[in-house]
Amino acid sequence: MYQKFRDVDVLEKKKTVTAMKAGEDRAILLGLGMILASVMMYFVLGITMLRSYADSVWTEESVCFVLNSSITTDVNCSYSCGTDCWRVAKYPCLQVYVSINSTGRVSRLSHNEETHESTSECFYVPKCQKDSSAMHAMIVNISERFKEQQQVTCYYDPDEEQESVLLTRLYGHSAVFHSLFWPSCVLTGGILIIVMVKLTQYLSILCEEIGKIKR
Repeated sequence: MYQKFRDVDVLEKKKTVTAMKAGEDRAILLGLGMILASVMMYFVLGITMLRSYADSVWTEESVCFVLNSSITTDVNCSYSCGTDCWRVAKYPCLQVYVSINSTGRVSRLSHNEETHESTSECFYVPKCQKDSSAMHAMIVNISERFKEQQQVTCYYDPDEEQESVLLTRLYGHSAVFHSLFWPSCVLTGGILIIVMVKLTQYLSILCEEIGKIKR
C-alpha cells in the first residue's frame, strides 16, 4: 500500500515538473521573442529616424526674430490625376527672413529638413493639389501668422555650414526619446523574463540539493 502511494506521489511530482518545464520553456521563448522584436525595432529606427537625427546639422536651439515675410513668386508642382497621369499646379513661394537672437545672423527660415532639401528658397512646400487657390490661401495664412508673431523658436547650424535655419526639426530630442522608449521597455521586459525563469530554475535545483542533504 505504501509503495502504491509512493508511486502515485512520484508520478504527480513528474507531472508537475513536466508542466513547470513546459511553462518555463514558453516563458523563455516569449522573452527571446521580445528581445528579437526590440532589436528589429532598433534596426528600423536606426536606418530611419536616428540616421536623420544624427545627420542633421541644425542642432542648436534659439529664438529668431521675424524680419520679413513675403510671397515672391509662383512655383510649379505636379499632382496625380490617375494612373500614369500627372498635372501641373502652382503654389506661392513664401520667403521668411529671421535674425538669430544668439548670433545676430540673418538667415532664411525653412519649415524643416524636408522643406530645405526640396527647395531652399521657400519656407513651406504644401502638398500639391488641383485647387491652386486652396494652396494660395494656406500660404497667405502662414505669412500673416509670421507678421503677427514676431519671434519664434528656431534651430540653426552652429558651424554655419548651412545658412538657413529651421522652424521645426523632423526628429528632435523628444521624438527620439519617445521612439526609443518602447523598444527599450520591450527589451528590458524580455531580459527580465529570461532572468526570472533562470533564477527560478536555479532556486528549484538548490532546494532539491538541500532536500537531498537533509535526507
